[in-house]
Amino acid sequence: MTHTRETTLEINLPAIKHNYNLLKGKIKPTTKFMAVVKAYAYGSDAPKIAIFLEKLGVDYFAVAYTDEGIALRNAGITKPILVLHPLPVHFNEIINYRLEPSLYSFNVLEVFLEAAKNEKEYPIHLKFNTGLNRLGFVKMDIALISGKLLHQKNVYVASVFSHLGASEDLNEKDFTMRQILSFKEIKASLAEKFSHKPLYHLLNTSGILNYTTSAQFDMVRSGIGLYGFGNDAQYDALFKTVLSLKSVISQIHNIAPGNSIGYNQGHIADKAMKTATIPLGHADGIGRQYGKGKAHVTIHGHKCPIVGNVCMDMLMVDVSEVQCKEGDEVLVFGKSPTAGEFAATAGTISYELIAGISQRVRRKIITH
Repeated sequence: MTHTRETTLEINLPAIKHNYNLLKGKIKPTTKFMAVVKAYAYGSDAPKIAIFLEKLGVDYFAVAYTDEGIALRNAGITKPILVLHPLPVHFNEIINYRLEPSLYSFNVLEVFLEAAKNEKEYPIHLKFNTGLNRLGFVKMDIALISGKLLHQKNVYVASVFSHLGASEDLNEKDFTMRQILSFKEIKASLAEKFSHKPLYHLLNTSGILNYTTSAQFDMVRSGIGLYGFGNDAQYDALFKTVLSLKSVISQIHNIAPGNSIGYNQGHIADKAMKTATIPLGHADGIGRQYGKGKAHVTIHGHKCPIVGNVCMDMLMVDVSEVQCKEGDEVLVFGKSPTAGEFAATAGTISYELIAGISQRVRRKIITH
């Protein structure tokens, strides 16, 4: 008997707990843990995930943008929340909601200092670029940064951090070790300038799995690992599946040879076939790149390839060899295939797939 009656993303909280404990087991008991819940907690449900993780004991949260942090505060989150990419237009909101900005350039530093002129020791975080070349100060900026902050009473440097660009790829180990060395040099230089010791953090999920011996510092950050992915088959096997996307069969069609299926005659039947229409499309996060046989869904244990082009709200699959009926459950991804395996059929990664699941898709929290 099916339990799924509409397109639903199931979010398994016990699996998140397992993944959190797995990652915590890789670090020292004294090392703090920052949970990354940006992008709706990687496409799931950020407030519910954060509330659960706060109860588990995470030390910090991280989001990408200010609105994401505000949503967590409105949900009742009390732990510190780092905003990784704050924009100056939101600095007053950041202060009003006691969010903590990552300051990555002199422009944002100066604008935030002005916004916080009436504050006392407001926590800020300094982001340094060690090779990713995306956001961040560089080592040569340290003297000028410290000059601006030396006699500041309005702000307090809570942490200093950088981001690894290839920690999941051991073929890029030399690059990662150069980043680690660069960050250690930044840490040493800042130690001479600050009268207090900020938290230092560098490791992301793959960093936790591959580089805890050489670069653990004071805190680690994990996003994708909490949701069940280690960016490597050997590590993926250790994590538990958190997200499962399911749907149902809306209608079944018998297609005669020579007839077409979907927009632009995306598939022409070369023999008699049976298709099932699923209420899921590129507006839900399953893009056109998965169509024309590249990806499949699972119905009653059978792999059913997507035929023709994925539509905005629907896709069609070949069920010629499957005994099924309207209303039957359809698994898009979960334990098998995983989101990573499903994404790979279109040449992309789990991050893009799960973060792109539309908010119109119903979320269902699994608690046991």
